[in-house]
Amino acid sequence: MSISPVETGFLSAGHETAREVALRAMAAGRLQRTILVHGPRGAGKGAFVDDLLALLLCAAPGPEPRPCNACRGCRDARTRSHPDLVIGSPERWREARSTGESIVGAARRWLLESSGAPIAGDRRVILVEGLDRANEQTQNALLKALEEPMARQMFVLVADDIGRILPTIRSRSQAMRVGAIPRAQLVAWLMDHERLPADQAETLARIADGLPGRAIGYARQAPLVEWRRRVQAELLSLLARGRADRFGSVRDLLDQPGPAAGEQGAQPEPVADDEAPRTSGAQQRARALLIVDAWRALGRDLLVASLGRGEMAPASQLVPDLAATATRLRPAQLAEFLLLLERVEQGLAENAAPRLALEAAMLGWPEASTG
Repeated sequence: MSISPVETGFLSAGHETAREVALRAMAAGRLQRTILVHGPRGAGKGAFVDDLLALLLCAAPGPEPRPCNACRGCRDARTRSHPDLVIGSPERWREARSTGESIVGAARRWLLESSGAPIAGDRRVILVEGLDRANEQTQNALLKALEEPMARQMFVLVADDIGRILPTIRSRSQAMRVGAIPRAQLVAWLMDHERLPADQAETLARIADGLPGRAIGYARQAPLVEWRRRVQAELLSLLARGRADRFGSVRDLLDQPGPAAGEQGAQPEPVADDEAPRTSGAQQRARALLIVDAWRALGRDLLVASLGRGEMAPASQLVPDLAATATRLRPAQLAEFLLLLERVEQGLAENAAPRLALEAAMLGWPEASTG
């Protein structure tokens, strides 16, 4: 019986430009010591970073294509268990603080502990996730390490919003953007790799706005699609309801079991049968950001439908009442609300209280006319 060969190279969907930059620079020995992977949530940064880690830690001998995805270096890199891989993030530093220690202090201590020599391979890779969620002081602490890197040390930085990264860090990094990919390409990928029928792949690619990480999450976890449909249907119904109902809905959306933030989607959070669902502040903030994502998509699609282009609104595939509701809204209202939602999302990224942030959005959510 023949054994299928392991697929070499990058395994993530799309992002050919970033992929080619990484592969060519690695082959020519010109890959910078600091790489900054950036792009919106759901773009598939996690899968792309897995590819990049496998490329950096691949132990294949000779001229074989890299990453080979067969050696232990590639396997351990993809499972984030390689001895030469160190992972940090603002959340990890917050949890690792000693009594009385600041997050900046915890980050500095982590950077010092991460500066050792490689154990199993040619380089030590320091992965910093969610760098755009770190404050300026923490980023400055990282900057000092980037300015004087240890021998055989590489940094991989990951961010949703590159605009929230210090310019001095950006100038020292090789930026690789990961974003939406053409819908036809995403549909083909979902059919080939997730074994979806064409109509389902088309639906998921549309409601994911061409973001492969989000589409793959929907494909692998059907409850995520139902969660998005439920949230958008609830938000649509609130267009005809008052402030009390809107604020009550914010509490329900944040407190009920649902997904947590993640590149490939997430699992619902379990709760005991005899207790009400509870979420921590970090979980609520992560969920609030996902709610804002679904809300932005709904608001944008309502705007498109209100201008007479309902066939271009992906949310209509999940929320059948969208087109009819859009006729009762003014495009200017929706455009103003989308700007408000951007400010709400920025506030959440800056650690605004999730409930207050979503309540502020509710105050700007238009009221549908009854005429």
